[in-house]
Amino acid sequence: MTASPTPTTAEELRGAGLRVTAARVALLETVRDGDHLGVEAIASGVRARVGHISLQAVYEALHALTAAGLVRRIEPAGHPARFEGRVGDNHHHIVCRSCGAVVDVDCAVGDAPCLTASDDRGFAIDEAEVVYWGMCPDCSPGRSS
Repeated sequence: MTASPTPTTAEELRGAGLRVTAARVALLETVRDGDHLGVEAIASGVRARVGHISLQAVYEALHALTAAGLVRRIEPAGHPARFEGRVGDNHHHIVCRSCGAVVDVDCAVGDAPCLTASDDRGFAIDEAEVVYWGMCPDCSPGRSS
């Protein structure tokens, strides 16, 4: 038995019901190749791949890809939105209070939603969004450069 081939970016866009454009392909690949990128960094990456694209077009494409579940938007308190290609799981993030670096962290224990609310107030909870805050190794006190 052979494993099914990994779908191309274009096939993923089509599968999500989105029109395939060079800009959308470049944007999705830029997000997936990056690490919690902001809009300006994504726009720069797309421009390096396909040439000129307006910031408005980047925002519109990010909105469409996020709504389709191909990209995840995170917005830690006090920080601009960032985007990542890791979707479909219930992972969390660690944010450095000093430099703003963001890294993924898997759920600490258990199955999604990872945490059980002390009182669900009648909600059917299906996801927990956890952001850990601290200092990254490069910004931690006592670290020499």
